[in-house]
Amino acid sequence: MYSIYAAAAVLAALASGFKVMKEYERAVVLRLGRLVSYRGPGIIYVIPLIERMARIDMRTITMDVPTQDVITRDNVSVKVNAVMYLRVIDPNKATMEVEDYLYATSQLAQTTLRSVCGTAELDELLAERDRVNHQIQDILDVQTDPWGIKVVSVEVKHIDLPQDMQRAMAKQAEAERERRAKVINAEGEFQASGRLAEAAAIIGKEPVAIQLRFLQTLSELASENNSTVILPVPVDLLASLMPSKK
Repeated sequence: MYSIYAAAAVLAALASGFKVMKEYERAVVLRLGRLVSYRGPGIIYVIPLIERMARIDMRTITMDVPTQDVITRDNVSVKVNAVMYLRVIDPNKATMEVEDYLYATSQLAQTTLRSVCGTAELDELLAERDRVNHQIQDILDVQTDPWGIKVVSVEVKHIDLPQDMQRAMAKQAEAERERRAKVINAEGEFQASGRLAEAAAIIGKEPVAIQLRFLQTLSELASENNSTVILPVPVDLLASLMPSKK
């Protein structure tokens, strides 16, 4: 009777070694404390009491980088946060080379974010965000490679500026818009003066042109208004339009 119970216990212990690993999971196995090749996906077998297993997720992980207080190179205090995308490419390294790869990568991302943003000026952070993102990603990717971690992407999400700096930037933007408006207006006046000069040159060569223009203006006034307009007509204007006597 006892032998039956013992055999059943042994069979149950042996059967407990069967594990099912999902497509995105890998099993890091230690055999008597020594690392062996990781296993999965699918059905694997872990020898009870001899081997120990740790599941590692191979999917891309989204990690928020908490807001960091940063002083830029031009001595402006800002608050910056980011989001990081990473994944495990070597389960054995991610388990053996670092105690907690998620926590270690998060701490490394925070320090790198402060360091990179601290070496840039405020205008660079606002206008060249892609370059800052790639610089942070390259640094993190190099430092996490020994852990078997691939940093896929880093994106700076928000840059919080002080209120006085926001007001100063708003005034600067308004002044820039006014400057552009004045430049456009001056350019228009310059082009209009050029056209007027060309028209004056043509009229100077053909005196009848100014008289025809005068008559065209009278026609426009008569068609647009219902009131009577009385204008003195120079005698020389009429004389120029009359047929000459022979």
